[in-house]
This record gives sequence, C-alpha cells and structure tokens, in this order.
Amino acid sequence: MIDWIKQRYEVVVVGGGTGGVGAALAAARHGAKTALIQDRPVLGGNNSSEVRMHISGADQHAFRRNARETGIVEEIALKNRKYNEQNSFCVSDTIYWEMMQEEENITLYLNTSMIDVEVSDGNRIEKIYAVQLPTEKRFEIEGDIFVDATGDGTLAYISGAQYMRGREAKSDFGEEHALTKADGYTMGNTIMFTTIDMGRKIEFHKPSWAYTYSEEDLIYRKHMDGEAIWRAKAGTDSGYWWIELGGLDRDIIADGEEIRDHLLKVLYGVWDHMKNGGDHHVDNLALDWIGFVPGKRESRRIVGDYILREEDLMENHLFDDAVAYGGWTLDQHTIGGMDNLTDEPAHLLTPPKPYQIPYRCYYSKDIENLMMAGRNISCTHLAMSSTRVMATCMAGGQAVGTAAAFAVKNHFTPRETGQKLIHTIQQELLKDDCYIPELKNEDERDLARYAAVTSSGYAEGCEPENVINGVHRSVEENTNMWKTNGLENDVQWICLDFGRTIEVKEVILRFDSDLSSEIFVSINKKQLEDQETGVPTCLVKDYRLEFLCADQIVYQIRETDNYLRHRIHKLQDSIVCDRIKLLIQNTNGQPEAGVFEIRVY
Repeated sequence: MIDWIKQRYEVVVVGGGTGGVGAALAAARHGAKTALIQDRPVLGGNNSSEVRMHISGADQHAFRRNARETGIVEEIALKNRKYNEQNSFCVSDTIYWEMMQEEENITLYLNTSMIDVEVSDGNRIEKIYAVQLPTEKRFEIEGDIFVDATGDGTLAYISGAQYMRGREAKSDFGEEHALTKADGYTMGNTIMFTTIDMGRKIEFHKPSWAYTYSEEDLIYRKHMDGEAIWRAKAGTDSGYWWIELGGLDRDIIADGEEIRDHLLKVLYGVWDHMKNGGDHHVDNLALDWIGFVPGKRESRRIVGDYILREEDLMENHLFDDAVAYGGWTLDQHTIGGMDNLTDEPAHLLTPPKPYQIPYRCYYSKDIENLMMAGRNISCTHLAMSSTRVMATCMAGGQAVGTAAAFAVKNHFTPRETGQKLIHTIQQELLKDDCYIPELKNEDERDLARYAAVTSSGYAEGCEPENVINGVHRSVEENTNMWKTNGLENDVQWICLDFGRTIEVKEVILRFDSDLSSEIFVSINKKQLEDQETGVPTCLVKDYRLEFLCADQIVYQIRETDNYLRHRIHKLQDSIVCDRIKLLIQNTNGQPEAGVFEIRVY
C-alpha cells in the first residue's frame, strides 16, 4: 500500500488554467504558502500547448481601445513578447512554469489529480486528496483557503457547494435574452489544428472514420472560400473555433472522451471538405498539429453571494465590492455545435463598455473557505458567456489570490474578508497593476500622491501631474499619462518633489505598453501579422531613478533592457531623500515614452 504524503498550505489552488495561475501567483506574492494542483503536465489550460487557444479579454482583440487586462496577465504576455517572439505555445508553457519556480511561496504539483475532498461540519473544506500517477505518489493536502480553478467546478461539486448548470429562464433573473424555459444545455468543446505550407500541392486522403461535409453543411461556418475571408483573418492556417461538439445530448463532463473522439471525426471531415470539396485555396497546405485535449467553454458555475447577470454587463452596473472587470461579448455558441448545422455557430451581444465584477461572485455561498477562479464563478449562463474568456479569468484569479492571502493573514473567511477588507483589497489590486473601472488610487501610504511633479517637457494632454492622478491607463478621452516630447538626443525626465525629507523603501513605475494592441500568443498567423513583433516599441527600455536630498544624488537605480509595464523597485535599505527623478534614456523603438503612474512607499 502506498502511503499518503501529508502536506499543509495556507492557500490551495486546484486547477492550473489562467484563473488558477493568477490566483496562485497573487496569493504567493502576498505571502501565503500556496499549493497549485494541476492534473496536466503543463499550465495555462486552454492557453497551453495542449489546446493552443489564444487569450481573449475585454479589449475584444484590440477592437475596444485601452481595455486590455493588466496585472499578472500582462506580465505573462510581455514575458512572451521578450522571450518567445516565435509565438510558440510550448515556450509559453515554460514561461508559466518558470513563474511558478520563481515564487518561493508556491509548491507546484503537475500531473496531479484531485480525487476526493474532506469537508467538516458540512461547510468547511479541511483537506483534499490527490494522486500524482507518474510518480505513484498520493497526497493529503490541508489548507485554510481552497480555490476551485478546475473550470468544471469539480472541487466545489465534490464538497457539496451549490452550483448552477445550463441555461436559465427569463423568469429566473429577468434577463432579456434568456430562454422562455430553462434547460440543462451548455456550450460545447473544441479541438484546434494548425497547417503547414509545403510549397507544393499536397493530397489529402480522408480516413474512413471521418465525417463528410458539403458546402451547404458549412454555410454558416466561415472557412476558406475566397481571398476576402482570408484577408478577414478567417483563413485556414489554424482553427476553427466552431469545430465544436457537446452540451446537447452529449454531456460536457461525463461524455468528454466521446466528445473528443467525435471532434476528431469532425475536424478531419472539415479538412477533407477544404482539400477535396471545391477550391478553398489550400492545395499546398497540410495538417501539422491537431489538439487531442478539447478546450471547454462551460459546465458548472458555483453559486456565490451574488450571481452576475446579463443586465449587470449590458447596463454597466457598479458594485461597491468590484475587484475585476470584463468586456468580451456575450458570446453564446450554438448548443450542440456541429450537431446543429442549421444555426449560426454563435450569437453575440456586445456590452457598451468594460463592466465590473463584484467580489461576491468569487466565493461560495455555502462552503465557508471555498473561492472560485475561472469560468466557474457565480454568474448566469448569459453572463458567463462573456466572463469565461481567459484574460477575464486571470484578472479574477489575481483578485481571488490576493483576497485569499488577506483572509489567511487575518483569520477571516472569504465572506468576512469582503465585508471587512474590501477597500484594502481593491487598493492592493490597483497597486499590483490590476484595473477596476471607476476606481482610482486612494492609498494613503503612497507618498507620491502628495508630491509636486515637474518634467523636462511633455506632449499636449499628457502633463506630468498625470502620474499621480490615480488612474494607470487611458480611459476614454483622458490619457492619464505623462508622455515625453521626444527622446532622440536628450534624456527626458520627470521629478517628484516631496517638499520635505522622506524615507523611501519602494518605488513602483507603470509604463505605457499600448493597451489598445494585440499582444497574446496565437496559432492564427493572420492574427499575428497584425501584431508588433517582440516587445511593444512604446515601452521604456533604459531608465534611471535618482534619489536626491538637498540637490545631491544620494542613491541611483539603473535599468537596461526593460520589457515590463509594471516595475517594482524594493530597496534593501531605506533611502532618505526629498526628491525622486525618473530619467528615460530609450524606449524599445518609439521616439516618445509614456509613464502612467509613479508610486512611492
């Protein structure tokens, strides 16, 4: 008999998709001893090399300006831009893994499946049981706070938490676009593929087990039928998201293996149609990679103290306990996917602007130490069709991890944490470069808020005082940044004068990384063509921080080859100064540089 290895952590995150990654990193960075349990060999979930779906979010692939999520998701994206110019999902897997290795408070369990949960008094998780098959190890893992980032809500389900599944009726939450009668149907799963241009005509021989499709069958599903679609980025180098099955007669969870097998038959049938069913401009293309791990969209949603609904998104409701935001379309895929060829593959509703997500959606209503990160948060089917995308999941995960760490420090439940510390958590998230619409920096510890700001010059509308106005991105007509008026021959500077001597332990800088552009790794070559190569050229590359006292430089920090938007400079020893000067020498290519925020602690 194999013995159980007993471990104990303060925060236990089950599931290593983008929501789980965000939660684990945030909890660890805020001092909580954290375990991340992942049943796959790699992290990232649908963004991993096993599935290869690009990250989507509130910016709607750069359609909505200045809306891209920041915080941990931006950090990961920029690391890929620096070290993964080739847009390899396998290299991106390594970046996820590397970030876990760099955090001393994280223990990562890959290839480890949770198999059971122990709950005391019917409402508190005490421990989980997990098996790591490659090593034949069995773990008994205790924790204070547990985070369900499984996507399917498996941890919550086993622990007895209340959950929702399927599509609600209009009468349930008063949603305008809900059904007249509720049903248990969900959106389906998809497997992706890529092709390679062989430079010559390549024949394709359809396997006997593949399905058959005609042009009429695929009339509602865009595939390569001419140059116009190619230029509209619906080409054949990758895809398609609409190769989807499940949620109707096939149960997304219980029939997952069967769905995968049928998806392979669909994919090969679609490719046969592309190659042999008319002129689709794919003569030289051959299948290169096919995903064997389907990407899931929807299953269980765990009930929290608040259930987010369509009206909250479409009417932009504001919440006192907002900790994250979304902005993707309410993107409802046709139930059944390729089993329902007589309907459009998706129906879209677009929120007018990024919407807030309240903290009460991120913890269980009835399991007192259970939180959620990812697509399984507390919301209706309609709201979930927007909140499910990965940038939104990671932003929410960062909020969850931060709150979990605060809960542990204060011996609170997640609910108590929201009731007693929500303003503190919101301000901590803003400090960590997260964005929450309508909220601004009110951190009384930030000495920069009380400084006088001057600069060597600035572009019109981008005054130096913007770096302490509390908002660290452009919002509508407000730039909220200091932008230099050139760097070609002169070093540009911005200076904070405190009017007295202060002790400085930490300086935080927030640079412009162009939040209106595409930045994420993708298998779609046409989408990648619209992106800058490498690090965003607007990002500050080389800079210097000078700490001055009575006009004398008492300390300096020099940075070269920067590629991050969010830079934290923690000083080993406190520096006594009366001014701090940021001198910008170079960007990664553009002639002007932008700085959104400077904080001093």
